[in-house]
Amino acid sequence: MSQAGRRGRSRPPLERMLRIHQEVQAGHFPNAHQLAGLLEVSTKTVHRDLEFMRDRLGLPLAYDARRFGYHYTEPVESFPNLKLTEGELVALVLAEKALQQYRGTPFERPLLSAIQKMEQGLPETISVSLADVARSFSFRQRVEPRLDLGVFDALTRAVTRREQLEILYRKPGQTRPEQRRIDPYHLANINGEWYLFAHDHLRGSLRTFVPARIQEVRFTGRRFRRPGRFSPDDLLRGSFGVRSGTGHYHVAILFQPPAADYVREKKWHPTQQLRDRRDGSVELHLELSELEEITRWVLSWGGQARVLRPKELIQRVHDAASRLLTGHST
Repeated sequence: MSQAGRRGRSRPPLERMLRIHQEVQAGHFPNAHQLAGLLEVSTKTVHRDLEFMRDRLGLPLAYDARRFGYHYTEPVESFPNLKLTEGELVALVLAEKALQQYRGTPFERPLLSAIQKMEQGLPETISVSLADVARSFSFRQRVEPRLDLGVFDALTRAVTRREQLEILYRKPGQTRPEQRRIDPYHLANINGEWYLFAHDHLRGSLRTFVPARIQEVRFTGRRFRRPGRFSPDDLLRGSFGVRSGTGHYHVAILFQPPAADYVREKKWHPTQQLRDRRDGSVELHLELSELEEITRWVLSWGGQARVLRPKELIQRVHDAASRLLTGHST
């Protein structure tokens, strides 16, 4: 392929459409074949551009069968400008940088491709500004999950097409994986980690699986029907992360300054209520259905958090802290 041909194929869509507009507005009645030669692209690409100009940009394009070319059915003073507010420009940059949480998943390529197509359609002046904005923002994750792309790709297919799977799954602490037959209902990214909610035929109930722990995947050839009552929001309503239970606990935790300021800056749970104390400390109140995840979270504050209630959580934190001191596990 010639260098000119490569330039034609890489020319941004907006630049191509502007050239088409100039040819039509000049009254040359160009057809798709002529425009393809002029722009050094395929006629299919030209037809796509023409449809976009007519349907999305609202230009009065029509084909004249007698002149064998395109023309405007009414006067067009200028080509429509692509207008972006400063907020929209920043949002475009942040969307691309937020892709970090999808690195290595089947979602990465199509998402990145869509954003790049939008960027290519920007006028040169906006594209330059886009580069300046990109240097002003970044996203960083403390922990990045390790995923087998083949396994994850199979899970995304099974979830969207409702296909039953057989998997080899190794739970933490197990030396050998177990074979499970599952109906995968939903994939969720929670706090940067991927989780699969599926009906486990071995257990006869809904279970939560970590894709990183799935060693093998096989399609059974069977389809399943996702229950209409299934809702990930309802499932996670009482959890502090991804684990849900059947209990009901009113949790109250006291945070000492300066940890209290950090707690006030975030929404940790949909049910949270904050109660400030005169000494600068703050009470965090939550309604939870299980206590395992909140136990680990309290311990992570290194003594800056003290459980006020319930008694079950106070005991859990006490026992866990004792094991940390003695080095013994249960």
